[in-house]
Amino acid sequence: MTPSGTNPDGAGQEKPAGGAGSDRGASPAWELLLPAVSAPARTRGRSLQAALREAVRSGRLPPGTRLPSSRDLAADLGVSRGLVTEAYEQLTAEGYLRSGRGAGTWVGGAVRAAPPHARDLAPRSPGTEADFVAGTPDLSLFPRAAWAAAQRDVLARLPHDDLGYPDPRGLPRLRTALAELLTRRRGVVADPERLVVVSGVAQATALLGFVLHARGVREVGVEDPGSPQHGALYASAGVTTVPVPLDREGPRIEALRESGLRAVTATPSHQFPTGIAYSARRRAELLDWARSVDGLVLEDDYDGDFRYDRAPVGALQGLDPEHVAYAGSVSKSLAPGLRLGWLLVPRSLAEEVVERKRTMDLGHPALDQALFARFVERGDYDRQLRRCQRAYRERRDTLVAALAEDFPGAKLTGIAAGLHVIAALPARYGPEERFLARVRAAGVAVRPLSAYTHARAEHGDGYDGVRLVLGYAHLSPGRIRAGVRLMAKAV
Repeated sequence: MTPSGTNPDGAGQEKPAGGAGSDRGASPAWELLLPAVSAPARTRGRSLQAALREAVRSGRLPPGTRLPSSRDLAADLGVSRGLVTEAYEQLTAEGYLRSGRGAGTWVGGAVRAAPPHARDLAPRSPGTEADFVAGTPDLSLFPRAAWAAAQRDVLARLPHDDLGYPDPRGLPRLRTALAELLTRRRGVVADPERLVVVSGVAQATALLGFVLHARGVREVGVEDPGSPQHGALYASAGVTTVPVPLDREGPRIEALRESGLRAVTATPSHQFPTGIAYSARRRAELLDWARSVDGLVLEDDYDGDFRYDRAPVGALQGLDPEHVAYAGSVSKSLAPGLRLGWLLVPRSLAEEVVERKRTMDLGHPALDQALFARFVERGDYDRQLRRCQRAYRERRDTLVAALAEDFPGAKLTGIAAGLHVIAALPARYGPEERFLARVRAAGVAVRPLSAYTHARAEHGDGYDGVRLVLGYAHLSPGRIRAGVRLMAKAV
């Protein structure tokens, strides 16, 4: 098509789109429309509009492109002129096209080309030979057969009414099953009326952040070192996090008292990332502090079921359910992608937490809740926990042996629990920056303990070696040995 006239949008020289007057059938833009005009007569108009709309969205027809007249395009496509005129009018009304009296029809400037594909923003460690970053379970242990059987059974039996909007706290069946499970396994005081089903500990943290903010709380203490996720979650609720330093028994209570805080997040059963368990004395002191300020401890029991040298220590919440909110999930035992967890709240916060949960998402998906309730009731979840415990104990033992062989003098700190270890390597492997650069170049993903420290300047302890946080649950014993050897060879 020969260009003529001026773009009424002021976009400068127009871009001919092809059509009558050009090489007929040669324009890629109009080739996109050919399948549409092959549609049945009763849907041909809608198909043509959809195809033209997508050509604009995708950028195949960029802003400022002048379109053929309705007569020329109809001739090119072999359809009636009225069909093309209707398509032009519809897309002009929607803002995709613009027209001027006597100046033709143009692609408008309001449309932006859509991205060519959806991106995957899930956390990955691409291009690594060995990935020791902590926090991921072995997803191959997910009990697909048992889960599928539970799903079939639930779908066959679930009352129709249960597919409506659920109680924002969760289905009574699941809350009852969880209360029994948590009381038996973690020693909590679990009233189903104060138990809220959530999308993991992340949502539990954000929920409490919103409720605390509404009560005038603007700062919450977090362990230092500690999980880097807590800061962002509280910030989303308008709450600032304040680092609380640790010693070998737990958080330093004197620092907590001096801070003026009234709320703190803690991992007492297996502190992340140092791997310590709070001492009995420090647990009592932490609760004394909470009572003295009428405050709150959010207990993140992220891997409390996995202890390998003895029975797990019971949850802190069992000692004072009115000053401790207890959160956990299936992220380490089943899969984080299920987005399924629980929050036990003190009586004084229950109504506010439930109302915030209601406004946040109207409740957790009912089908997922019924499925997990059945999984717990039938003993499948207990079996899954035992399966994971056996696998993770073996992998921890493999990692300990590999470190002893390839890094002589390395020491492990913390208790035998969870899905990661802290390995303290002798000074000859330092400095830390050089060590990390070398193992990274060798294709090994690993994080130092210092990466989890919030107030680094306050925590110099004179250690000259390298301290690593090594996750192992997601690696087979063979990959653990090969990864440690690769890391040793690199340094």
